[in-house]
Amino acid sequence: MPMNVAQSAQTKESSSAASSPRAQPVVVIAGRPNVGKSTLVNRFLGRRVTVVQEQPGVTRDRVELDAEWNGRVFTVVDTGGWQLGGDALDAKVTDQARRAVSGADLVLQVVDASVGVTNEDDDVARVLQRAGVPVLLVANKVDNERREADVWEFLSLGLGDPWGISALHGRATGDLLDEIVRRLPPPHDGAETAAEPARSDDDELRVAIVGRPNVGKSTLFNRLLGHDRSVVHDLPGTTRDAVDTRLDTDEGPVRFVDTAGMRRASRTEDGTEYYAMVRALQALDRAQIVLLVIDATDGVTHQDQRLAERIGASGSPVVVVLNKWDVLDAEHRRTVTDDADDRLAFLGSAPVVKVSARTGLGVHKLLPALREAEEAYHQRIPTGELNRAMRAIQAAQPAPRSRVRYAVQGGTEPPTFTLFATRRLPATYLRYVERKLREQFDLGPTPIKLRVRVRS
Repeated sequence: MPMNVAQSAQTKESSSAASSPRAQPVVVIAGRPNVGKSTLVNRFLGRRVTVVQEQPGVTRDRVELDAEWNGRVFTVVDTGGWQLGGDALDAKVTDQARRAVSGADLVLQVVDASVGVTNEDDDVARVLQRAGVPVLLVANKVDNERREADVWEFLSLGLGDPWGISALHGRATGDLLDEIVRRLPPPHDGAETAAEPARSDDDELRVAIVGRPNVGKSTLFNRLLGHDRSVVHDLPGTTRDAVDTRLDTDEGPVRFVDTAGMRRASRTEDGTEYYAMVRALQALDRAQIVLLVIDATDGVTHQDQRLAERIGASGSPVVVVLNKWDVLDAEHRRTVTDDADDRLAFLGSAPVVKVSARTGLGVHKLLPALREAEEAYHQRIPTGELNRAMRAIQAAQPAPRSRVRYAVQGGTEPPTFTLFATRRLPATYLRYVERKLREQFDLGPTPIKLRVRVRS
């Protein structure tokens, strides 16, 4: 059952939900670990969006996505498994799920029909009953008719008649979606429809936050948003899905995407980490600008360099973020700064911002750096000005055994220039031309592409 899907970045905290009407209703998928919540979300959306594995506890952050069914648009929220008696990380995952429920119009508690009622199911049901939100009980893994009788055991949870479905095979999920749409509050005047989405992301600046595991990406993400949107824990690899949230700033909307920590494929331990890395790479390819977060206490590692090369290949501008700057003394700060200049020299004029995501030190410098990179990324130079600059560049330093007769800018995102030359230009001269064009037209940290066509 194909559906129209668009990534959603609107945060839906309980305070904002209570103070103003939302553009579209929110449906939260909740339940204990490993009952098939993420599989159900992917079934609703018609494609694999969230990371799914048979092991419990794969989903940790709440992931918000826009979906449509029979002309009605709504936001579906995938949450981590509720474990009310777990460790510190489990408690943070459960807290994220509670926050999602507090702003929901409808909650689906998903249970496993192949296992039956568990104490954890009962705990979740009691929490949802106290939350005072409408709840629909969904018994998953009813893969055949023989399983249908098993769903009635869940009447003991006190949430009404259960809906028996199979998220993996799509059995009865269309009927479930019909019931979900029926239970949603009526749309407001001018509300969302499938043909006219509630909000557009055409004017958004999309920023991916990437880096090695445990360098502070989620802490920085939460600091930028002003609240705990991602689960933060000392355990490396806490983030699995790419979590994105829209932030309205004085200079326009920005969509920040928190990604899983990336490391070499040979170090990827299991399927969960592999799929998390795939999601991170997809977020990187869709981003307009990238924040490369580096742990300043470690300096610029070989893996940081490899990741920076991957970002450079994507063609996106990059802002280097040296995190945990507050714990370094003056000598170590000089060493790390020189190290970044040396090891990341291939990124050209990429700005380096020193911050502490934990304390907020220097974080205010990131938005101006991002906006500067965005403006340069879309800049177009008139052909006359470009060729006057090229004549001055060649007069100051002629090319060896060649001459650029004419230059045009063929595109933006990033700025791309074609040089029509009498002979091939050496790489050293092209780097000289790039540096001079960057200085002449204030292109800042954006990548620049130079193409040479030989004309006799």
